[in-house]
Amino acid sequence: MEYVFTADEARSLERPVVTAAPEFAVMRRAAFGLAGVVAAELRTRCGAVAGRAVGLLVGSGDNGGDALFAGAMLRRRGVAVTAVLLAPDRTHRGGLAAFAASGGRVVPRLGAVDLVVDGIVGLSGRGALRPAAAEHVRAVTAPIVSVDLPSGVDVDTGAVDGPAVSAAVTVTFGVRKPVHLLAAPRCGRVVVVDIGLPDATTELACADDAEVGAVWPVPGPHDDKYSQGVVGVLAGSEKYPGAGVLCTGAAVAATAGMVRYVGTGGAEVLHHYPEVVTARSVDEAGRVQAWVVGPGFGTDDDAAERLAGILATDLPVLVDADGLTVLAARPELLDGRGAPTLLTPHAGEFARLTGSDPGPDRVAAVRALAADRGVTVLLKGRATLVAHPDGRVMVDEAGSSWSSTAGSGDVLAGMAGALLAAGLSPLVAATAAARAHSLAAILAAGGSSRSAPAPISASVLLSAVRDAVGTLRARAGEAGMAESPR
Repeated sequence: MEYVFTADEARSLERPVVTAAPEFAVMRRAAFGLAGVVAAELRTRCGAVAGRAVGLLVGSGDNGGDALFAGAMLRRRGVAVTAVLLAPDRTHRGGLAAFAASGGRVVPRLGAVDLVVDGIVGLSGRGALRPAAAEHVRAVTAPIVSVDLPSGVDVDTGAVDGPAVSAAVTVTFGVRKPVHLLAAPRCGRVVVVDIGLPDATTELACADDAEVGAVWPVPGPHDDKYSQGVVGVLAGSEKYPGAGVLCTGAAVAATAGMVRYVGTGGAEVLHHYPEVVTARSVDEAGRVQAWVVGPGFGTDDDAAERLAGILATDLPVLVDADGLTVLAARPELLDGRGAPTLLTPHAGEFARLTGSDPGPDRVAAVRALAADRGVTVLLKGRATLVAHPDGRVMVDEAGSSWSSTAGSGDVLAGMAGALLAAGLSPLVAATAAARAHSLAAILAAGGSSRSAPAPISASVLLSAVRDAVGTLRARAGEAGMAESPR
């Protein structure tokens, strides 16, 4: 588990470390890591370090000091380093002295360079780049390495409301911050440099592939189809038969012991997945251990009645798509429900549930909905957020946007529902399903098997779910984390 710290939390961790160390010692440690990353980028992009040129855009905060100390270290490795001081009267004195002593040059504008270091704004910065800084950034044609965060991007929300840096690499210190997940495309590759911060936890975190692989249910020697988890899928309609096929197929692929499908599309589901047990009504379905309700199943009074019946049970329930639209109109259906409940909205469905879109602070918005309704909420996006009612939020940064295609959410719902039926908590089931779904999208688009990924549809994504789960399990094994079969 990697914990993700807000700017205030990160500063609280740093403060005693900086206070206990000699002046500039921690900053020099950070700068050494930054200089190493810049040197590695030069070697990769240019084939050498010595003889190359690096430009620094230096603001008034500690990030500017980090950039200047790193520039001094790069000078000692034979790099020509120039710096633009965007706040000359407030430039970090220690960093500027070291930079000048190394032979670094202060210039009014950057010339032709191989890389640019963005040290404009630090953790305290808010809002878009100021006009002068934005003008310098617009003139940059070389790749940018940002210090801590791309300047102009909000550190805690990832929001951008004006000119901002887009980095090829972001080098941060001690701990990852929300911006690195919530605005990952702006950050590029993120490198965390160790500066000696103490171990700590917080309410925002992300799980890696090995951790997800380790919790993914696998059958043990005494398991049967019932003990592995029986999931009921109430999805699809005459208008949207594909939703039932995709959701049911995903539950099958996610290793459910048995899948029971309820709806009008049973013949179509059986055509694709003959192992599924179908029924026309919930009463005919038989015993299940969790329900997935909503993808393509309608929003009329009949749909509302069926959803109400499912929510009245004491079984775990995942509500998606049309089911969320019904809930938005009849929020009282959740009143008094004590069994595990997982809502999986996209931004539009979130707005219907709450009366407003998530806004720039998606973490705060999803956390508030989960606490208000006493349920777990998975808010879909490039960075998918899973919020528990107690305030914990898990983040899955997908690594791509290939899953942004019609029917992709039906697949995710089926996967998460299968994990609920297997006994995982809504928080763990949603987090694991989101990570496997993201990986399946990458594998379906080509992964490393093509020189360039190709567009996909939801059915192609579904076909890669088994490979994604297998990859996650393999990574758990490589990390020595794979659990024994249950």
